[in-house]
Amino acid sequence: MKLEKLLKDSDDSYDHDHLSSSAVTPIRSDAFELSDQEKIERIQKDVTHILETLGMDLTDDSIKGTPLRVAKMFVNEIFGGLHPDRKPNASTFENKYNYGEMLVEKNITLYSTCEHHLLPIVGKAHVAYISNGTVVGLSKMNRIVEYFAKRPQVQERLTMQVVQALQEVLNTEDVACVIDAKHLCVNSRGIKDIDSSTVTAEYGGKFKDPQVKKEFLEYLQIESSF
Repeated sequence: MKLEKLLKDSDDSYDHDHLSSSAVTPIRSDAFELSDQEKIERIQKDVTHILETLGMDLTDDSIKGTPLRVAKMFVNEIFGGLHPDRKPNASTFENKYNYGEMLVEKNITLYSTCEHHLLPIVGKAHVAYISNGTVVGLSKMNRIVEYFAKRPQVQERLTMQVVQALQEVLNTEDVACVIDAKHLCVNSRGIKDIDSSTVTAEYGGKFKDPQVKKEFLEYLQIESSF
């Protein structure tokens, strides 16, 4: 049976949309013509309509403020990474120590949102690079992960975006990222598998070499076959 028919016949066929995704987040060219406040006002009305459609009583003290809270959260927090003005300024410095081994930043806490169901993705990112003469502040690696995580995402794209951003900042291909995360669209709905997690990896430059990759994964204590 062809893949297209399998996907068509599946009740969750939309879960597989990411098969054709690129490393570029699908954002319209007019995405930033509205101000943040205008977006909040529009989303507030939309969330109000959704809750009313579901039958919620929006005169109740507990829920009447929910549409505005959700709208502010969408624009200012969990989807704040959509706006290019919020991209972190990752300044680099000369590698005066002449440190030539890989630098690994482990266990970067990651909160993102699945773009298929708008449910949370929660996990850890592990990022490494080998300096070609410049280094970047450690906190900037965390901020780059956070920036790309704060948008509707698929994990594969997020992994690639982190690597590509650091390659640009450091002017080297020698960057790697592994993400291990739980998807609540899997854990809390559909198959409802609460134990599974998803691991994705992107290796650039020297990290494509099996021995370098093995060393990186040994830092993380993640096994892989080559």
